[in-house]
Amino acid sequence: MPTPAASHRIPRLALAVAALALALTGCGGTATTPGSSAPTAAAVPDRVEPLAPAPQPALPVTVPSADGAQVTIASADRVVPLTGSLNEIVHTLGLGKQVVARDITATFEQAADLPVVTRGHDVSAESVLSLRPTLVMAETTSGPAEAIQQIRDAGIPVLVVAPAKSLDDVPKRIDTVATALGVKDAGTRLNQRTADRIAAARKDIPAASGKKPRVAFLYLRGTASVYLLGGSDSGAASLLEAAGAVDTGKESGLGKDFTPITSEALAAAAPDAILVMSKGLESVGGIDGLVKIPGVAQTPAGMDRRVVTVDDGVLLNYGPRTDQVLTSLVTQLYGKAA
Repeated sequence: MPTPAASHRIPRLALAVAALALALTGCGGTATTPGSSAPTAAAVPDRVEPLAPAPQPALPVTVPSADGAQVTIASADRVVPLTGSLNEIVHTLGLGKQVVARDITATFEQAADLPVVTRGHDVSAESVLSLRPTLVMAETTSGPAEAIQQIRDAGIPVLVVAPAKSLDDVPKRIDTVATALGVKDAGTRLNQRTADRIAAARKDIPAASGKKPRVAFLYLRGTASVYLLGGSDSGAASLLEAAGAVDTGKESGLGKDFTPITSEALAAAAPDAILVMSKGLESVGGIDGLVKIPGVAQTPAGMDRRVVTVDDGVLLNYGPRTDQVLTSLVTQLYGKAA
């Protein structure tokens, strides 16, 4: 089994395959795949919604980095975010014009024409430095470490941000990025907007009238024979719980992020629905291919062909578009047009 690493706590081998899939096909709106018995969620444009008017950074600032360093930032004129989630936050704060690069997971429309500075999910220090950045933003899972150190050794401020794991991390990450960019007030505005939208999405969850839907999060990359079941640290549990569902991997006591799918594990989980990323579902040949994975067809979800899909580029970001993820989950799980 691949070793868990990199953003979103997904194994690095799987991430490399995901990068290839995203590079080849891009990332569209949220929807279930035809053939599923789950309600279809309305397609959502793969765009972020920047604050307006754009804020003016007040710099310099000195901020703590998640790796223990103190980072002084004098300019936000040329920003390189090394994850899609961080890129999304910078753009949504209204500073997209200052972003000069992206990694492969930044799939939203406003970032589409930016140069890519990662190979798979490995940072290319040379590519980053060639763009003369005034600030590089990374996560603790960004790597290789040698590349991050090379950027720092060149005198570029590198802010490391803790990766997102739950809904509680949304305001923390927005605050961290906004403070580093010298737009703390814009961060407060964005946090309020995001919280309001998440609360509105949760209002569409039907009142409890029976058992909660049981959902298994599967990470699939069929071209690399990667078939994994999400556990308590996969990143999906908080979203599913916010949508009024039970994460069966977490409930089953799977303490790691992902473990190989087995018939026994799926039988024990007995999910009513299966959550997958859209490109992962495509990689196994859609729902017809999914139910051929050992154990899937024997679950209630497999027998009902009940599959919930959310786009790879947004599912685990825990950022300004998390309300869209929740809306899609609620729509697909309960049939309510949120």
